[in-house]
Amino acid sequence: MTATRKVCWITGASSGIGATVAKALALQGHTVILSARGRPALEALAAEIREAGGIAEAVVADVTQHEEICKAAEQILSIHGRIDVLVANAGLNVGSRAWGVVSIADFDRLIQVNLSGVYYCIDAVLPGMRKHGGGQIINIASWAGKFASAKPGPAYTSAKTAIVALTASLNMSEYMNGIRACAISPGEVATPAMARRDPPVPQPVLDRMLQPEDVAAAVAFVVDAPARACINEIVLSPTWNAAFGAPAVKAAA
Repeated sequence: MTATRKVCWITGASSGIGATVAKALALQGHTVILSARGRPALEALAAEIREAGGIAEAVVADVTQHEEICKAAEQILSIHGRIDVLVANAGLNVGSRAWGVVSIADFDRLIQVNLSGVYYCIDAVLPGMRKHGGGQIINIASWAGKFASAKPGPAYTSAKTAIVALTASLNMSEYMNGIRACAISPGEVATPAMARRDPPVPQPVLDRMLQPEDVAAAVAFVVDAPARACINEIVLSPTWNAAFGAPAVKAAA
């Protein structure tokens, strides 16, 4: 358990990477604030963390709504007095994502969630972090933001590439305020989102992907770094990396 308890706000916390990050940080002894659009899943996760001895609260907010995000930040500050860590994790992709296939509505939605939503959350926490002379912002980017390929589609690739640049820009601007930012860029992660792929991803392939726990461990490592150290970026991939041309793993007969 960490010696210094931090107030950690995690977006996209209702499932997948976000939920696993919340559990990992709570296990370290931090207070975790869980945000997503749906209350039932957040409340269930908060209850699970509390039953395990952690401190967790649910604050419903949609990252695409700047006013909602600002109100959520104000609510957290009114209770805890500070936000030490923001984990901007909320993100999505769609099935019909390729050039000539992705709709304008889906393209706009992906940019709004994956890029604007991250900016809105950062914008909401920066004043408080500046006031307290420090803070950590961890943006969940993607392998697609470091190594462009056709598979993720133009909207997702563009947004995640922008997140890596946004993080670097933040470090350039805020280092004098003691604020540190890290972009974590994972390759394929076996999250519930994989179940929405068509065709479904077979279990042997899922088993060789990164797991949410792997990304959560990277987040916990960054959060635990001393204030003098800024971990600017982490690029994380499965050893059996499809991006390197790894052959598909066939499902058992």
